[in-house]
Amino acid sequence: MTTGILLLHAFPLDAEMWEAQVTGLSEAGPVVAVNLPGFGGAPLAERAGWMDAAADTAAMALRGTGIDRVMVCGLSMGGYVAFSFLRRHRDLVAGLVLANTKSGGDDDAGKQRRADLATRLRAEGNDFLASSPPPLLSEHASPDLRIAIRAMIQRQPAEAIARASEAMADRVDSTPDLAGIKVPTLIITSSADALIPADVTKPMATQVAGASLAVIEGAGHLSNLEAPDEFNRLLKEHLARCQ
Repeated sequence: MTTGILLLHAFPLDAEMWEAQVTGLSEAGPVVAVNLPGFGGAPLAERAGWMDAAADTAAMALRGTGIDRVMVCGLSMGGYVAFSFLRRHRDLVAGLVLANTKSGGDDDAGKQRRADLATRLRAEGNDFLASSPPPLLSEHASPDLRIAIRAMIQRQPAEAIARASEAMADRVDSTPDLAGIKVPTLIITSSADALIPADVTKPMATQVAGASLAVIEGAGHLSNLEAPDEFNRLLKEHLARCQ
């Protein structure tokens, strides 16, 4: 039985954010980095059921690869999709990595911010978001990485970003699912994450039986990009648990 690694990207980026993982983890096992609906040239999905459609897109990406089961790694928005993947395709899941994400839904203020962002994207396009992105990186991130992130945001269709924003506002609270997770689970956070602080992510490690917790020091929200070697080390070690 072949166990692979399935990588689910953050908002508002695409699968290219996983380049260092696709390269660095390929010797550990087959790696599939998926473009979620509307991102990286993937077809759009409707707002209603977007998270489930994203999970199904990821499952379809595994067809024909020879991979029997996967260690699912979702970062930020990818973590929300990972919860949906676990609910809909549990038989494919050998293990779980929830990185810089959370299980709870948005409060009313958060939902409104996502709605406002979607409205502005449809009115203005995505230039404003690319030029002034959310705090995805720590203050210590390199200028080259900042440029790469802005370019990745710039090439995503405004409508794709808008629908994903609305879908995150619509998402269900996955906290009740945590106690039922039976596969090896790794929770990753980082000390300089300003979007989903470590104190928000850490509690999941106590709610999933047997879960491991790793804190990457100094990295921001996109911990896989700011600390790729450490991120890859953590995933390699966890993949061995999943096999």
